[in-house]
Amino acid sequence: MKEIRLDKFLGEMGIGTRSQIKEMAKKGRISVDGVPEKKTDRKIDPEQVEVTVDARKIAYAAFEYYMLNKPQGVVSATEDRRYETVVGLIGDRMRDDLFPVGRLDIDTEGLILITNDGDLTHQLLSPKKHVDKVYFAKIEGDLPFDAKEQIEQGIELLDGTPTLPAKLEVLKVGTLSEIRLTIREGKFHQVKRMFETLGCNVVYLKRLSMGSLQLDETLEPGEYRPLHQEELEELKRHGKEKRTDHVKQ
Repeated sequence: MKEIRLDKFLGEMGIGTRSQIKEMAKKGRISVDGVPEKKTDRKIDPEQVEVTVDARKIAYAAFEYYMLNKPQGVVSATEDRRYETVVGLIGDRMRDDLFPVGRLDIDTEGLILITNDGDLTHQLLSPKKHVDKVYFAKIEGDLPFDAKEQIEQGIELLDGTPTLPAKLEVLKVGTLSEIRLTIREGKFHQVKRMFETLGCNVVYLKRLSMGSLQLDETLEPGEYRPLHQEELEELKRHGKEKRTDHVKQ
């Protein structure tokens, strides 16, 4: 990889701000290949040298990818003054520039990808790609008899906003019905608004998948793990595909 400034490297790895790192160097707390380094603007190749802070080796990761089972009550953001954030749940992250790929409402659970890979994020969120997102929901109210047909044709939300064709599977019918919905876009509160249009109310919502990435059901809400290499490779392949077809039936 190309060389980067020592303070930039340490900042990206979450060690501190540029001024904090400069102060650490002045106190002899930072070493490169075992030699104390006072010049934090020095350029290094993190893959070729060993950098330590207070004798602790600082490993380097250009990119990180985590699958999180988002719990309710946590916001899909990097920072927030009122609520805990999805990024804050990633306790052993190496980098300090991670962000969520897309958003889930504060009361929505399920799959969310946390990374710092901007290119992959663009591929997955680009409206031109039509990446499938699958949700499980519990809903109150009677579904119209032709709900599946309406959703598969694309419905118009109450405010006049049109939606792309989607796929609805009714798993259980009752006072509290259960459904699985596959959509190819991510409008604000889209799933809830779609069912409001049908005269129903979503009382529980969980995202099960995004593109090729499936939620690891062994993860309890709030738990996470790094993506497996196979998952990452498949996700990148999926993101590069240009989708022009309808939702997979």
